[in-house]
Amino acid sequence: MAKLFPRAHRFREELLQEGQEEIMQIRFRWNRLLPYALIFPNVFIYTLFILVPVIWVFYLSFTNFTILNPGRWIGLSNYKVLLGDDTFHMALKNTLLYWLFTVIPTMAIGLVLASFLNTKISGLAAYRSFIYLPGVISSVAVCMTWLWLLDPRRGPINMLLESLKLHGRDWLHEPQTALYSVMIIGIWTGVGYAMIIFLAGLQGIPEHLYEAAMIDGASTLRQFVHITIPLLRPITFFLFITMTIRSFQVFDFVFILTNGGPANTSTTIVNEIVKSSFQDYRMGYASAIAIILLLITLIVTVVNYTVGSKASDID
Repeated sequence: MAKLFPRAHRFREELLQEGQEEIMQIRFRWNRLLPYALIFPNVFIYTLFILVPVIWVFYLSFTNFTILNPGRWIGLSNYKVLLGDDTFHMALKNTLLYWLFTVIPTMAIGLVLASFLNTKISGLAAYRSFIYLPGVISSVAVCMTWLWLLDPRRGPINMLLESLKLHGRDWLHEPQTALYSVMIIGIWTGVGYAMIIFLAGLQGIPEHLYEAAMIDGASTLRQFVHITIPLLRPITFFLFITMTIRSFQVFDFVFILTNGGPANTSTTIVNEIVKSSFQDYRMGYASAIAIILLLITLIVTVVNYTVGSKASDID
């Protein structure tokens, strides 16, 4: 057939070649656009629900916006008020104390429990679930449980102290104990998360490293210090960042258990944001507090990331 109609045959081959080239061009364009198409939903959701609200809050922090007042531009007035606001100073101090006395103890206890659960013991899944359970229970349920435990009259903790001839306390309504009681509850609910993260890291450490250390006569403590801790460093930095952000955002425990009392001795920054917004209706002032919290979180995160990167480079 090709011999009878050579021109038609050549024309057909040219059409096929052009069609293949066009298909290749379409595939090439699609392959270039595919990554952008896949990432667009995430970028859109991030922009809509995170970036836009942050920009809007940043703008509101320079206004005297309230629910009933559309607000006007007042510059840095809200930030100047913050500098002289004793309640904000107390909330900032309490937030930093909560961060300091919950993150490190939670991570330390989580690491110890993960090391224990990383051994070959029976009922591992049951132990792991039992320890992790407080972290997945509703915050309201957790607070109701602790309100019963810490009840000054009929609470088991005070009853135990009185049976030991010790003086019970009103743990959640005394300035000396309110914030520290909330810290203990924060540690109790966070240990399970830290344990799971550390346990995942421990199970990723090659077993032959410990075997070689045992042959060299290294004790369990030396194995832990020279093998476990260095190899868990990336996970430790990740966990520190996530738990730092979590501690700076603490609200539910404070709101339900103490509502920031007594006399603001247990209030936190997020608690003050909610009070300023929905009790005092000072949205602009609450936005300024939120921006300060964002800056503190960013500074701590960047410092931790920088320290972690330098430590990894040294290793």
